[in-house]
Amino acid sequence: MIVAACKKNEPINNPITTQTNRYNISTDKAVYVPGQTVTFKLKSLPAGAHVRYRYLNDVLGDETLSAATWTWKPPATDYRGYVVEVYTKVDGQDKTQFIIAVDISSNYSKFPRNGFLSAFGLKNSGEIGFVISDLNRYHINVVQFQDWHFKHHLPMAGTAAAPAMQWKDIANRDSYLATVKGFVDASHGFNMKSIFYNLAFGALSDAASDGVPSQWNLYKDASQVNRDFHPLGAPFKSNIYLLDPSNTGWQQFIAAKNNDVYATFGFDGYQVDQLGNRGQLYDASGAPVNLEATYKPFLQAMKAAAPTKSLVMNAVNQYGAQSIAESPVDFLYTEVWSPNESFDQLATIIRDNDAMAGGTKKTVLAAYMNYDLANTPGYFNTPGVLLTNAVIFSFGGSHLELGEHMLGKEYFPNNNLQMKPELKSSMTAYYDFLTGYQNLLRDGGVFNSPVISCTNNKMTLNTWPPQIGQVSVVGKIFTNKQVLHFLNFTNAAHLNWRDTNGNQTLPATITNAVINFTTTKTASRVWTTSPDENGIARPVTFLQASNNLSFIIPSLKYWDMVVVEY
Repeated sequence: MIVAACKKNEPINNPITTQTNRYNISTDKAVYVPGQTVTFKLKSLPAGAHVRYRYLNDVLGDETLSAATWTWKPPATDYRGYVVEVYTKVDGQDKTQFIIAVDISSNYSKFPRNGFLSAFGLKNSGEIGFVISDLNRYHINVVQFQDWHFKHHLPMAGTAAAPAMQWKDIANRDSYLATVKGFVDASHGFNMKSIFYNLAFGALSDAASDGVPSQWNLYKDASQVNRDFHPLGAPFKSNIYLLDPSNTGWQQFIAAKNNDVYATFGFDGYQVDQLGNRGQLYDASGAPVNLEATYKPFLQAMKAAAPTKSLVMNAVNQYGAQSIAESPVDFLYTEVWSPNESFDQLATIIRDNDAMAGGTKKTVLAAYMNYDLANTPGYFNTPGVLLTNAVIFSFGGSHLELGEHMLGKEYFPNNNLQMKPELKSSMTAYYDFLTGYQNLLRDGGVFNSPVISCTNNKMTLNTWPPQIGQVSVVGKIFTNKQVLHFLNFTNAAHLNWRDTNGNQTLPATITNAVINFTTTKTASRVWTTSPDENGIARPVTFLQASNNLSFIIPSLKYWDMVVVEY
């Protein structure tokens, strides 16, 4: 018996449009609080332009545009993502011209989208504004200031009463107070949070002369002969020597220095770093130290010293992840290294973080693309970057990768690799997608393994983890929806997310694949969307006979999301 015959979600006829120039449209904020008005701006207004406001597959409003700048008052509901479409009529058909997303969230940490800054030389307001405006177009809502500081144990040059106007950073580069503060102020203008980077336990070779006693040191041996340190050569000022994060004297010392930083620059929080598993360490009395167990008391002390400020800590390759997840951090942040090199391992980190935090803290991954390629000047490999982001985003994470340039190394100032125009346009589309559909990507649901097949042999499907030569399906079930992510590995060169040498291949686009999905619920509508097309939700004709639901995926490049509503 046919339960639902050829049900079609109408009335909007919106063909696939892949060439929307997203940089022609902008918003005045990266994120808005409920009740705040959104201001949109077009570089030029197409003749006969209309705008349509969407929440998932529902149209909330549609109006004619009379000017290139206009405003919209979204619904007051907190924690919602919207897709806004500017379109024209061509031969009676709707033609999408521009797409942009809008995030309504009273707290940025619900859906963190982390960007970075890494160069604080002398810059004018125009240069600062250009960088932050660019991050705003990606909806970056928290900016990490990397390698801005004077010394790890003395982050600010000068004092709060008399701050230095200029200083040398850890790599002996010139940094300026006016530039750092200018970036903080500019980011605040777009409702972005600004957080400063520093280690939890770093000291330079001259730390003793700055008031850091040897009683706070960490050692590789119980006899306290060999201090633990991270070696750095030229042009860096010094090796980085490790201190005990659980030592209350160190906690009080660095908390006081941080409060001077807050008072001077106006930062919103502290991005705490570490160096991963250091092996067995000992304190200055020769007692063994469990380094990862020190992170929670350190973070608690930092929060107590500045209770209104945000905290985030890097779980390097998941070292200390459980302790950090139990601490007062806003979201979870993992820097990913070997042996976690496969797409499956990348997804596992996100899911493990979700489990450790009980689903209350989202994940940002510092996952450096095209790592060896970044040793010399060149370009990022577009297929490698997009396939990795498709995996991260579909599992509910986000990717620390965008700043003044895109990241290819853990030393953030490295800008050897640039984005080609195609990648830059696609990245805008992917971040619009991450933001516009955040309520399906990052807001609840339970991952599942759907029973699914392709009945016309256009693709071979498997449930996660991926296999070369197949399309992997990631399922997530909500109360009244089943989300199906289709990730295309059919002609992937490898399953290494980092695409170390930049040789991941462009996927062959698959068209008109007939999908059969087994479900015990009665579907009311089916729709699909993709960041590789225009990101607009489009209705899909479907048939349901008993527990078998069939529909057609019109086109799959890297990633399609199909939503079955019950």
